[in-house]
Amino acid sequence: MANIVVIGAGLGGLPTAYELRHLLPDCHTVTLISDQPKFTFIPGLARVALDIDPLDHFQLEIEPLARQHGLDLVNGRVTAFNPHSKWITVENGQTIDYDYVVIATGPGFAFDQIPGLGPHGGYTHSICSASHALEAREAWLQFLEKPGHFVVGAAPGAGCFGPAYEFVLMADWILRRKGLRDKATLTLVTPEPYAGHLGVSGVKNAQKLTEALLRKHGVEIIADAAITAIAPDHITLDNGRTLPQDYAMILPAFRGVQFILNTPGLGTEKGFIPILPTQQHPQFPEIYALGVSVNLTQPDQAHVAIGMPKSGQMTEAMGMAVAHNIAVELGAIQAPLTVPTLEAICFAEFGDTGILYVAAPVLPDPATQQRRYAYAVQGPWVVWGKTAFEQYFMTKMRFGAAVPWFERLGLKALFGVDLVKPAPTPQKTVVNV
Repeated sequence: MANIVVIGAGLGGLPTAYELRHLLPDCHTVTLISDQPKFTFIPGLARVALDIDPLDHFQLEIEPLARQHGLDLVNGRVTAFNPHSKWITVENGQTIDYDYVVIATGPGFAFDQIPGLGPHGGYTHSICSASHALEAREAWLQFLEKPGHFVVGAAPGAGCFGPAYEFVLMADWILRRKGLRDKATLTLVTPEPYAGHLGVSGVKNAQKLTEALLRKHGVEIIADAAITAIAPDHITLDNGRTLPQDYAMILPAFRGVQFILNTPGLGTEKGFIPILPTQQHPQFPEIYALGVSVNLTQPDQAHVAIGMPKSGQMTEAMGMAVAHNIAVELGAIQAPLTVPTLEAICFAEFGDTGILYVAAPVLPDPATQQRRYAYAVQGPWVVWGKTAFEQYFMTKMRFGAAVPWFERLGLKALFGVDLVKPAPTPQKTVVNV
């Protein structure tokens, strides 16, 4: 009997645990470690922070889900990890031995990168966690009583940009509906080389559609910019310009969580896990990683550093490959190993319209520097599509499903997107995918 431990019960960890439980016979144990009592659908937090939806719309209690779907749940934060002895220590002192471990922790937040950044002793808000979104909502409600200078953006090194665009354009939509738009100035500050880059260059129509929408709604665009300091009433950029701010939501750069940073040989200097195409650690083949915790190399660096996006769909694909490959290793299924395609779809809602961004795959072919296709399209149907997907995702988390066959079929039929493919052979070199 093997014990497979999944660290993290978020967008990557919980579906992967479900898929492992589905693929493995009952003689194997799937242990889920979560430092949060609730699963949170992070893409919905912009709506929480802008007081559109309540937080409980995007949360589920983990304990009953684990009990119902055959997972052994351990509550607590991982404080120590030994890849040589294959044990994990949780903050309550409990030690867990593993045969395989899946690291799906999500990110740590580099708020200390910029003086004044973040909600913890700083002067900006975030929508990267449930508690951050609730704090941002309280400040937003105060801003509506006295509108002023509203700044949204991302810190240098950030790799997640879509929520910033959603936040500023949904704020514009709300202000207009309340008759307050003429009392506020809206500014977008981003390290991207241009608005709509989203960490992925060469997406057809992405820059054109995104910039046009921002300008139509009177949002000032400041791209290729680095925020260097933040004060209670202004933000300083690397060119010396200062922006007045009465409300600021700035997405931070990500790093690995603390136990990865504390474990020699496990992660990179920033705490991300190096992986082979099969999602395995190159030095510890029983360690798998997925989602934001993995090391992805940004191929296009401009004036200001940016990271590679690790979208929810990419994370789901990584989780599918991880669960499949562990099941193959344990002999539970007879099939070739698989790798994620990293073909990404992003539904971005902007009030009464939205933009769909598609990159298949996100990383161009290293030999040709080409993708199969990459494009952006706009329309109100994008908002409906995102809402439908949110409801669908929460439903499948309740029912213990990861990526059902009909979801994979729908992605293929509607967008031509595959999630996984057979692993290349032989594998002799380390590749950061």
